[in-house]
Amino acid sequence: MSIFNRRNAAMGWLSWIVAKRVLRKKAKDALPGTVEGSKRPNKGAILSLLAAVGGVLWFWRRKGDDDRTSFES
Repeated sequence: MSIFNRRNAAMGWLSWIVAKRVLRKKAKDALPGTVEGSKRPNKGAILSLLAAVGGVLWFWRRKGDDDRTSFES
């Protein structure tokens, strides 16, 4: 008896569809959003934004330092 048949393919396809829907909902619930009843972002969203900006600036500064030292040598 073959492992790959239409029944198993259909069950795998259905389980994949359900899993994607569940994971999308979990990801959407995990994201920092807005305060209830307003458009103001909550503390988690503000901190995430500041951390992302800080990481980009740190990386950009470190990348610039590497470029200068490689040309001086």
